[in-house]
Amino acid sequence: MRIGIPSETKTLEGRVALVPAAAADLVRRGHEVFIQAGAGEKSGFSDEAYIKEGIKIVPDAAALYEAGELIVKVKEPIAGDLALLKKHHLLFCYLHLAAEPALTKSLLDIGLTGVAFESVEENGALPLLLPMSVIAGRIATQIGTTLLHRPQGGKGKLLGGMAATPRGKVVVLGAGVAGGNAAALAAEAGANVVVFDKRPDRMEAMRQLGPNVTGLYAYESSVAEEVRDADLVVGAVLIPSAKAPRVLTEDMIKSMEKGSVVVDISIDQGGCFETSRPTTWAEPTYDVHGVTHFCVTNMPGAVPQTSSLAISAAILPYVQRLAGGNEWREFEPLKKGINVDGGKLVHPALQGVV
Repeated sequence: MRIGIPSETKTLEGRVALVPAAAADLVRRGHEVFIQAGAGEKSGFSDEAYIKEGIKIVPDAAALYEAGELIVKVKEPIAGDLALLKKHHLLFCYLHLAAEPALTKSLLDIGLTGVAFESVEENGALPLLLPMSVIAGRIATQIGTTLLHRPQGGKGKLLGGMAATPRGKVVVLGAGVAGGNAAALAAEAGANVVVFDKRPDRMEAMRQLGPNVTGLYAYESSVAEEVRDADLVVGAVLIPSAKAPRVLTEDMIKSMEKGSVVVDISIDQGGCFETSRPTTWAEPTYDVHGVTHFCVTNMPGAVPQTSSLAISAAILPYVQRLAGGNEWREFEPLKKGINVDGGKLVHPALQGVV
């Protein structure tokens, strides 16, 4: 098959879907692999590194989409990409269609087949969402820590505290991969951490992170009480392939001290705060009721070298199946990953999006 790897087009997005070593494995299997000139540079992978592995460089996006049958990218297509996608393309990337009715309609109008990373499910897990969830969780705590600094508009609090000062308080909504990593980093920094979930095993796993971590059941009244005096709140609520529920209300935001920070990892799926709206790395924050909101839709794009290596390793076995012919449709994890199929919206969680 002819496999195309385009440059990412979202604001300040530096990831590349397949690093040279991964693309080389596909070439060795007899596939033709094309990459847009410069697509890997922000991740630290030069065109020369791809050329050495037998990957063909094409000069621009138009040539890339013309050359490829299977299009493998990281983030969902935006305006420039949509103009180049055709009915015969098989698109493999993050799509997050639950929060994107306009994008959904565009893909349906094109008539292509789109398999979403976040919908691929194997043994009850989401293997292609996992690596970016790890990174997003850690970035959420790193960014939140920085945004608490006074020059950034924060309350001027050191998250871990020190002798003669109180520790900072972090509340994490959701104890999955992203929330668990946010909580772990906050705990290592010395903060007092409260993590909400509804699954006993996840609450217990959070307790095991350390004596400064508490796992609680996500009663709305308990969330409101703990958020009130939190310095940093991280939202990491996930319903696979569906729109995220709003678990942090505007009234809860109002109750927080001015200069506090909230980070919504769930923003890719519409956000889990009532006050959330998507932002970019160019303009990452905004203020509501004196509380700094960080809602960037491509958080892992800030560390593209790490992210590209991680996502490439995760997706390569699935790319190999997709490139092997229509047999991939009988492979249950990829079958579950189909969001749109020849102009039809087929994923159960997406019914009613358009």
